Amino acid sequence: MRTWIYSRLHEVDRIAATKDPFVLLRLATERLATAQQEVTELARLRRRVIQDLHSQGLSYAQIAKQAGLSRGRIHQIRHTGPAPEGAFLGTGAVTVVTPLRPDAASDRTLVTLDDLTTGKRLEDLARSFDLEVSSEHVGVNGEIDLNRPGLLVICGPRMSKPVRETYEKDPVLRWQRSPEGRWTLYDSRADKTLRAGTDADPSQSHDIGYLGRLPRPDGKGTVLLIAGVHPPGSIGVVHLLTTEIATLWGQVGDQPFSVVVGVDYDPDTHEPGNVELLTPLYRHEDL
Repeated sequence: MRTWIYSRLHEVDRIAATKDPFVLLRLATERLATAQQEVTELARLRRRVIQDLHSQGLSYAQIAKQAGLSRGRIHQIRHTGPAPEGAFLGTGAVTVVTPLRPDAASDRTLVTLDDLTTGKRLEDLARSFDLEVSSEHVGVNGEIDLNRPGLLVICGPRMSKPVRETYEKDPVLRWQRSPEGRWTLYDSRADKTLRAGTDADPSQSHDIGYLGRLPRPDGKGTVLLIAGVHPPGSIGVVHLLTTEIATLWGQVGDQPFSVVVGVDYDPDTHEPGNVELLTPLYRHEDL
């Protein structure tokens, strides 16, 4: 701990010694942002440790005694600060990525209203956990650099080759096309193909969505992927995250996993009604 403090103080001294005031201002601002992220994640970590110890049967008084803190302080930490389940989305800073689509009426590109809604709700969820949030887009040509930390990508396999190749790393769930050309999700463990009700005859206001954390192309981290066969599926997945993220975090933590989500939605607004898991929550380390 003392070494950690000394290294931080040395960094402050180094910045303070900068002669150019404009460079100093920039460096100090950048360092403050980094320091704030560290403070947030340390607060999240200690709250998580207390929750874990308490769930193992230790009382707050026992935890306080072992940690050298007061029972009141332990109780305060347990109920304040960023929630541990926010780490399901990432730590420090995250980037929400949505696809750009060509506008058939012009040479411009656009983000559809459904993609905008899904991305905005995911950004709001991340901010509610005190994560720093930015946004960007998958290009119309499908290009996206996935070898970065904290990516939350809302994009199906059709729109991007790098994203499609990442989906192919899933050991149990596969995106496939039906003979009619419709996208489906195949559960290889259950030997079952899942289809959107929108593509049935007669059509139903039901979609399916994918939620998973898969290895990055460089193998040095993971990326969280969200996609629906149709846009309501993606909105439904984010609705699931908003309402059940603590449960999901408790089951898979920050490890690779995948699941198919079923979404009943309003045909006029695309707002999700009933949202449920259609497959087990597959932990890839268990497969």
